[in-house]
Amino acid sequence: MHENYLFSNLGAIVAGRRSKWMTVMVWVLLTGILSVFLPNVNSQENNTARQIPKDSWSLQASEMMREQFPSVEGIPALVVWYRAAGLTDQDLAGVQKITKQLTDSPLSAQKGLPPLHQLPAPSLKGNLSKDGTLLVLPISFEEGTGTEILQEDLKKLQELTIAQIGSDPFTAKVSEEGLHARITGPVGIQTDATALFKGADFALLLATILLVLILLFVLYRSPILAIIPLVGVGFAYGIISPILGFLAKQGWITVDAQSISIMTVLLFGAGTDYCLFFVARYRQALMEKNDKYEAMRISFAGSTGAIGMSGLTVIVSLLGLLFANYGSNHRFAIPFSVAILIMAIASLTLVPALLAIIGRASFIPFIPLTPDMRAEKEARKGKRIREQKAVSTISVALGRIVTEKPKSILVISLIVLIALSAFASQIKFTYNILESFPSTMPSREGFTLLSEHVSPGSLAPLKVIVNSEGKEADIQGALSKLPYVESISKPAQSSKDVKYRAYELIFKQDPYALDSIDRIPEIRSMVEQKLMEAGVSVPQMWIGGETATQYDTKTVVERDTRIVIPIVITVIAILLLIYLRSIVAMVYLIATVLLSYFSALGAGWLILHYFMDTSAIQGLIPLYAFVFLVALGEDYNIFMVSSIWQERNRLKLKDAIRLGVSQTSSVITSAGLILAGTFAVLASLPIQVLVQFGVICAIGVILDTFIVRPFLVPSITMLLGEMSFWPGKIKQQPQAQYENKRA
Repeated sequence: MHENYLFSNLGAIVAGRRSKWMTVMVWVLLTGILSVFLPNVNSQENNTARQIPKDSWSLQASEMMREQFPSVEGIPALVVWYRAAGLTDQDLAGVQKITKQLTDSPLSAQKGLPPLHQLPAPSLKGNLSKDGTLLVLPISFEEGTGTEILQEDLKKLQELTIAQIGSDPFTAKVSEEGLHARITGPVGIQTDATALFKGADFALLLATILLVLILLFVLYRSPILAIIPLVGVGFAYGIISPILGFLAKQGWITVDAQSISIMTVLLFGAGTDYCLFFVARYRQALMEKNDKYEAMRISFAGSTGAIGMSGLTVIVSLLGLLFANYGSNHRFAIPFSVAILIMAIASLTLVPALLAIIGRASFIPFIPLTPDMRAEKEARKGKRIREQKAVSTISVALGRIVTEKPKSILVISLIVLIALSAFASQIKFTYNILESFPSTMPSREGFTLLSEHVSPGSLAPLKVIVNSEGKEADIQGALSKLPYVESISKPAQSSKDVKYRAYELIFKQDPYALDSIDRIPEIRSMVEQKLMEAGVSVPQMWIGGETATQYDTKTVVERDTRIVIPIVITVIAILLLIYLRSIVAMVYLIATVLLSYFSALGAGWLILHYFMDTSAIQGLIPLYAFVFLVALGEDYNIFMVSSIWQERNRLKLKDAIRLGVSQTSSVITSAGLILAGTFAVLASLPIQVLVQFGVICAIGVILDTFIVRPFLVPSITMLLGEMSFWPGKIKQQPQAQYENKRA
C-alpha cells in the first residue's frame, strides 16, 4: 500500500496560508450558532426510556395489570420508617398525619396510598416489623412519570414530613438514635440513580480535562501542544452537544445520563488520540521541510488515510449496536457515532489550522528543525545545537528488538495475554442494579433496613396474573411451598373480568439478585402446570414486577452479546480488508484485538474481584467493553500497520517494520496512556457499572498499547514476511523516486 496522495491537497484547503484562519472562523461561528439556537444534549436527557422490547413478558404483565387491575397498578415508592429502639406512638401518629395530608392533597404523580390514617393504633402496629422498629409506607406513582416530576414529588414528601414531625428523618445517619426515613423501591432507586449521574457529570468532565492536560504536558513537555488537542475536543463537543440535543428533541434519538458520561470520556480519549496522530506526522514533516505549509501537505498525505480509517472503524463498530434490542445498547449507536465523526473532522480541519497558525512554536521549547535550519542556527549562535531526532532512543530499540527476535517476542506476548484471558472464564455476572450504587445511597439504605427487619423481597414484589377461565387452580398453595418464597397473597379478582386473578409474591432474598431472577422460568412453569391441572386448555399467565423485568433484561442483554459481537467483527474485518488489501493481515489483526479483549476481561476481573472487592460485574459490561476495545484497539493497529505498509514502498520488510514501529511507538504510547487515563477516570465515580467499565477498558487500552501494538502485531508481521500482504502485493519504489513523491 502506498501513501494516499489524494489527501495531500487537503492541507492547502483547511490549513493553507489563506485558509487556516477561515477554517478556525468556521468552527467558531458554527459552534456559536448551534449553541445559541439548538438545545444542549444534557437538557434532553431521558432516564426513563424503555430498556426491553415491547413483547417482553414483564411489559406484557404491566399492560395486563393496567387493563384488568387499574386501581392497584403503578410504580411504587417505599417509604421506610425506622427507629432502632422501636417506633413510638408519636412516630406512628406522625406517619398517619402524613398519609392523611397525602390523601387530601395528593402529590402530582401520586396514584395510590394505603389509608393508614384511618387505622386504629392497634391495627397500625400490626403492620410493623416483628421487632417493632420498622414500618413501610408504600406510595404508588403513575407509570411513565418523568424522573424530574418524581424527584419534585419526593422533595415535597420530605418537606411535608419535616413540617409534620418537626425534624428531618431523611438526612440523619441510620446509625444515630432517633427516627429515620428512607425512600426505596423502584421510584427511590430511579431518582437516586439519576441524581448520582447528574452529580457526576461535571466532576467527570473536569477530571477528564485535567487528566488529559497533565498527561499531554508531561508526555510532550510543551504547554501549547498540551492545549491544542483540548481546544479541538472542546470545539467538537460544542458542536456535538447541540446536534445531539436537536436530534433528541425531535425524538430521533434518546440520550440518558449514563450515555452522556461515557460519551464524554470517549470524546476526550479518542479525540485526543486522533489529534496526536496528526501532530506526530506534522512534527516529523517539520524536520524534513523548512516551509510549514509544505510540511502540512506532507502530514495530510501521511496521516489522513489512517485517521479516517481509524475513525470509520470506531463509527461502524458503534453502529453495530443498532442491532441490539436492549435500550441502552441500542441508544448508544447514533450519539456515539456522531461524536466520533465530528471529532475526526475536527482533528483533520481545526487542529491542523491551529498548528498552521502557530507553526513550529506549537512545540516550544522543543521546536522541530530541518538540517538546514539547525545549521543556520548553529552558525548564528556560534555553537552546536543538539540534534532533535524524530524518534526516541527507546522507540528505535523497540523497533530493533521486535525485528531481531520476533519468535521470542511472539511467544512471550502470547503467554502473557493467554494467561490473562484464562481468568475471563471465572467472571461472575450480576443484574442487581442496587449493587451498582454506593451503600450510603438513601434507597440502598432503605433496602438494607428492609432486608434486616422485614424481608428483602418486599422491596419489589413479583406480580403473577392468570386467566383461570373460571376454574379453581391452587396457585397460591403451590407457590407458597417454594423454598425461596417468603409469602404469596390471596388472589385479587379483576374488576373488569372475573376470570383474571392476580397474586403478589415476595421472595425471601433480594429480588434483584441473580438467584431470584433465575427463578422466573420455574415460577412460570409451575403456574402453567397448575392451570392445566385445573382444566385450563391453553394456560394464559403473565409475570411482572422488577424481578421479572431483570430477567427480561438478562435475556435481552445475552441475546445482544451473541448478535452484536459477530456483526462488529465482520464489519471491521471488511474495512480492514478494503484498507489493507490483505486477507492475512486482516485475520491476524482481528485475532490480536480479540485476544486483547479477553485478556482485558481477565485482568479486569482480577483487579475488580481481588483488589476492589467486587463479587460480580454487571451483565452489560462485556458487550460495552467489546465494542469500545475492539474498535479503539484497531485504531492503534491501523496507525502502526499503515506506517509499515508505507515504508515497505521503499525498504525491505524487516527495515519497514523496524522503522514503522519506531516512528509510531512514541505517539501511540502517548495516545494509549491518555485514552487509558480517561477511562480510568470513570473508576472515581460512585457508580459501579461505570467503575467496572472504566477499569476493564483502561486495562484493555494498556494491553493494546504496551503488548499488542509494539510486540505482538509487528512480530507476527515479521514472521509471516511477504505473506502479510497476501493476496495484495507491494511494488517497491526506488529510494530516489519515493523521496521525489514525498517532496
